[in-house]
Amino acid sequence: MGFLVSILVGAVAGWLADLVFKRFSFSLIVQILLGIAGGFVGRLIFGGDTSLIGQILTAFAGAVIILFIAGLIKGSQKTV
Repeated sequence: MGFLVSILVGAVAGWLADLVFKRFSFSLIVQILLGIAGGFVGRLIFGGDTSLIGQILTAFAGAVIILFIAGLIKGSQKTV
């Protein structure tokens, strides 16, 4: 059951983060993976929360951090 909740939380958080950063338009699978990774990053930075809303907000914050860093990396690369 915890795995399914992680996927649901990841999907919601990844979708919300994708809405914030409109220049990155990812597929649903990438959004879910981004949200799950964001949940891990958010839990490392902000600590764990047991409520569903807290988990979504933590995963969203982590996903936004990941997208921000990806934007910095992608922006620093020069197109030839």
